[in-house]
Amino acid sequence: MQDFAAIDFETANGAPSSVCSVGVVVVRGRAVCETFYSLIQPEPNYYAWFCQRVHGLSRADTDSAEPFPSVWQRVAPLVEGLPLVAHNAAFDERCLRAAMQTYRMDWPDYIFYDTLRAARRLLKGLPNHQLHTVSEACGYCLERHHHALADAEACAAIALKLL
Repeated sequence: MQDFAAIDFETANGAPSSVCSVGVVVVRGRAVCETFYSLIQPEPNYYAWFCQRVHGLSRADTDSAEPFPSVWQRVAPLVEGLPLVAHNAAFDERCLRAAMQTYRMDWPDYIFYDTLRAARRLLKGLPNHQLHTVSEACGYCLERHHHALADAEACAAIALKLL
């Protein structure tokens, strides 16, 4: 895969529409050419303790952030025409679909590829196939796990090795 956009969402609570941050890494010709990160005011706008514990974000971080449609207006041109790649793509696709549905936005037929599935198929003998484990096996050091941009960067590195 030469051209793609690696994407990662973090959520505020158990609702898939509650995206509170997004990270995107655009790869063209097998080289990173652009990155994007933004906080997002989630919908519904509350934070579950477990989610806060995972990514460290809280309502104080996103109360003044833009809502999803405003953020996606900046993301959409970056990813237009590119396949989207995510580690555990089912989660990120579900979040994107739910956020778009919540705001009555049209789904532009994004195609997702999953580095988790590729890792399970191609990397045998790992203790697990979590993002930090797989990225390390692919020679990438993930230092800020559960920061949306850091996770998207790790996913891009994995995709360049495995897809």
